[in-house]
Formats: sequence, C-alpha cells, structure tokens
Amino acid sequence: MQVLHVASELHPFSKTGGLADMVAALGKALAHAGHEVQLVTPLYRGIRNRHPDIHPAKWRFDVPMGTSLVAGEFWRLKVTPQLTIWFVDQPEFFDRAGLYNENQIDYPDNGARFLFLSKAALLLARHLPRPPQIIHLHDWPTGPVPLLLQHARAEGVWPNPPKTVFTIHNLAYQGWFPPTDWALTNLPTEWFHPNTAEAWGQFNFLKAGLSLADALTTVSPRYAQEICTPEYGCGLEGLLRRREYELTGILNGVDYEEWRTTNNPALKHAYDADHLAGKNANKRDLQEELGLPVRADIPLFAQISRLTGQKGSDLVLEAWEEIFTAGLEQQFVLLGSGDPVLQNGFRDLAARYPESVAVRVGFDPGLAQRIEAAADFFLMPSRFEPCGLNQLYSLRYGTVPIVRATGGLDDSVVDVRENVERATGIKFHEPTAAALAQAIRKAFALYREPDLLAHFRHNGMTADFSWEKQAREYVELYEQALHGV
Repeated sequence: MQVLHVASELHPFSKTGGLADMVAALGKALAHAGHEVQLVTPLYRGIRNRHPDIHPAKWRFDVPMGTSLVAGEFWRLKVTPQLTIWFVDQPEFFDRAGLYNENQIDYPDNGARFLFLSKAALLLARHLPRPPQIIHLHDWPTGPVPLLLQHARAEGVWPNPPKTVFTIHNLAYQGWFPPTDWALTNLPTEWFHPNTAEAWGQFNFLKAGLSLADALTTVSPRYAQEICTPEYGCGLEGLLRRREYELTGILNGVDYEEWRTTNNPALKHAYDADHLAGKNANKRDLQEELGLPVRADIPLFAQISRLTGQKGSDLVLEAWEEIFTAGLEQQFVLLGSGDPVLQNGFRDLAARYPESVAVRVGFDPGLAQRIEAAADFFLMPSRFEPCGLNQLYSLRYGTVPIVRATGGLDDSVVDVRENVERATGIKFHEPTAAALAQAIRKAFALYREPDLLAHFRHNGMTADFSWEKQAREYVELYEQALHGV
C-alpha cells in the first residue's frame, strides 16, 4: 500500500509534542511492514544544518495563494527503500525561530503558512511516480487537505483522488483564522459554510479535516469517546457525534528502538525487567547530577512536561506543598517549560526545598531519558490527555506512572483496584491537588512494599505498546477507507 503522511512536525527534525514522535514512529513501522511510505513536513530553520544528509529534490513549484503565486521547493531524505521524507522549503513561511509561535504568541500568518503546506503536499501526491492510495493527515495544520481534495474531485480536476484519514492529536488546538484567509484557498466562496470549514464566522482548519476526511482517528480509544461530549468536545462535539461511526481511537505506540533500557547510549547503566540493579544505579547518578542527596531509601518522583493547565502542572505545585507540610521525605525532579508563572512556581519550590526538589527549565532529550531511567514514580495529572507518551515510556523504564484517569492515560495504565495481577500504576479521578496528593501518598505506601513495587515494575516493563502492533490497526483502517467499509 502507498501511504502519504502530512504533518507540521516530525521527530527528530522538528517537535513541540507527541505528534512528531507518533508520525515518525508510525511511518517507520508501516515501512518496516512493507508499505511504501512518504512523509511531508516543513523545512524549518536549522533542519538542513542539523541533518546534512537532506538534499534538494530539484523540484521547484509555484502554489496559488489568493492572487499571488508562492514559490517553493522540495528537499528529500531517503531513509530506507520504503520510507522517504519530503521537506517543503519556503523560507518566508518556515525559516523562523519557532514552529507556530514565538514567545507564546502565534504567528499571525499561520493560516497562509499551513495552507501552503497543504497545497504543496497535494501537488506532491498528484505527481509522485506511484501516487498514494491513502493520505494520512495530522491535526489542524493539515485540515485544509480534504477540503482541497474534495473540490478537486467535484470539479473533475482529480476524478479519483486518494482516500483521506485524519488524526486528531489534540482537539483543543483547532487552527482558527479570519474569514479573509479563505481567499488563500482559491476555492469558491460558496464552499465556505458550516458543513465544510466555517465555524462561528471563522475559518476553522480542524473542522475542515473533521468534516471532509474519509475516516477519522484519534490517539486513544478513551479520548475518542470523550471528544464526543460537551466536556471534551471543544465546540465540535456535535460534528464528532454525527461522524461517530467513522471515528476510531487507536492508542499511540512507543518506538522501542529509541526508548530502551539496554544498549542505550543515553544511559550509563543498563537494566531490564528481571535485573533492576542498573535502575538503582541510574537513580544514584541522577541524584548526583542534579545536586540532590544520594538516597535509596526515599522515593524519587519525576515529571517531564509542558507546563500548562492541561498537563495539571498547577496541581503538582499544590500537591507538593501538601506533601512537604505532611513531612513526607521524598525527592522530585522536573524537566519542562511553558507558562512563565508555572516555571517560576517550580523554581521557587526548588529554592525553598533544595534538598528535595530539582528543576530544569527547557528540554534536554538525554536528560529526559536519564530521568525516566532513574525515577521511581512519574506524575501525569492531566486535566485531559488525548494519549500521552511519557506514561508509556515510564512503563518500559520501570517507573510507575501516577495518572489521572482520562484519555490515553486511562487506556494504558492499570490500577491495582482494576486488576491486581496486571497492575502497572496508580490512578486518580478528580482533577484536584488533593486527589493527586492522595495518589502520591499511595506511591509512598507502594515504595514501602518492595515485592509489590517489583510486581508493578515487571508488569509495566513487559507490556507491549510497540508500534508494530498499532500499525496493523492503521492498515486495517486504511483498507476500510479504500473499500468504503
């Protein structure tokens, strides 16, 4: 099968979140299974310098954008015979300091930037020697593709176009733009209506994808159910309920070639589910690296996250105040960045409790691996979480996740109250600091029971969240889309 993925970010070239990891890992798994996979993504600033094996494809093109023609060029990286990455080069749009924003302020021309990406991807799809049978789209930046494709079919320009699959990675980010941006599509004004891309008078990129793609997916079964409700639907629950039978939740997987506890250059001490001495050594090393007292007798908690309300970062701050007030001895390590108020809150926590808290603002992939390998417990108290990846990494690293029972967190973590034999983590339900603090207290009790803690760790480390397994579900979905099932 020929599959073309279109995404606004792609690991390891560009990344703000799990979308980049998912597209890269799924593409690799599909190619490994024998499918012909093309990936299309912007050529952002710095990519060519960091990855000199990317070369110009000698393919220049012009894209109509309203009354103007905008020039672009494709660059290419042939990863394997079955996997090719195409980079869309347009310096005015993509040679910038950020992917979507700077200083947390969105670029005002994001509508034009990602319409250009969508049009370039369709141009590529039409002129490849072996055109794709499926175009798989990811989140709002690619939402215009089904819209443009539908119009091409209706006008007879592309009588038998590929089928489209649209994946929602986070419904909260929708790509809202002024109606004047519609002119950049070069489509008739009568196509701008509530059954395509119009929402409350605005041009909604995500709605275009959800309305017109042949099949819809999201990144966990639980989230597929949640987004059909007013609580999680972000104003699009009515549309999603209408397309509920075309919406599938497929849990994200993990690239175990990258996230592994043996033969991992990021880790000084190897370990596995049956030999955990290396994990204890990694804990000692991380304590030394971050300036914490080296102690094996107290639990080490960790969080690696964007610091936002969605991720429950404020709940973590409040919960630790309760834990410190109770006099419970522990250590906490944070790696992340985001809301300046939250960043300052964690820095203040570390300043007041330097023997117990270490905070690193920013992102460091190597440190992230060392934290996962060293920590005893990992905090993910998200208010909503389409899938989440860090809880999956934590399971493989023998780090017991403490999660709020929502979205993919609920799908991937087993609480002892659900199944004693298969337990892998600790769940709580209410999005409050008190509920999180109570879950953390359960972690203290678990830490005092070494045999039970080892049982949780073994279950997590031997669970299978491989992309090979999840890719088969996507292939089944592609087949259904192709055959109109």
